[in-house]
Amino acid sequence: MRQRLQDYCSAIVHTIQSLGSSLRVTGRYLFRKVQRSSPVGIETAGYFTAAQGDITLAYPHQAFPIPARGRYKLHNAIEDCIVCDRCAQICPVDCIDIVPIRSPVPIGKTSQGVPKQIYAAKFTIDMAQCCFCGLCTTVCPTDCLTMTAAYDFSTFDLIEHCVNFSTMTPEQIDEKTEIWAAHVAAAPTPP
Repeated sequence: MRQRLQDYCSAIVHTIQSLGSSLRVTGRYLFRKVQRSSPVGIETAGYFTAAQGDITLAYPHQAFPIPARGRYKLHNAIEDCIVCDRCAQICPVDCIDIVPIRSPVPIGKTSQGVPKQIYAAKFTIDMAQCCFCGLCTTVCPTDCLTMTAAYDFSTFDLIEHCVNFSTMTPEQIDEKTEIWAAHVAAAPTPP
């Protein structure tokens, strides 16, 4: 019985010593954190070799500076899109959905002067499926598909991650589809 009591008391002493040691380490980090007032970004020289660093921030009131060349949320400048479908073809997870409608006449030009002849009846990117690889932005011939600096776009509903960039109404889609069908029907058949 006496041995059990000694083991019990030594376990309590060991626990108190261990707790004191860990509180000293935590206290040192807390004191260092209180002394530094602004977050340091990953692009700062010596970020990985710094002896003291942030453990966490009071997000969203504070945030780490983000790298300029990061791969974040996709954006499509639909007025510059020629609906070439290259981005949807190269996407490894098929998160880009495009429904094109051809036009018998040119419908305008992009900001770079590239002629447009296809309407985007649907141009949807499902950001919940996107793996942020950036392949779609590299194959875009008009550079209308880009990755923005917006990295926090969390929502409570997955359907909100499905971003539609097309501006056509259902009536416009029906009208343009009928125009193209009439053009195809009026075209001479090859002999």
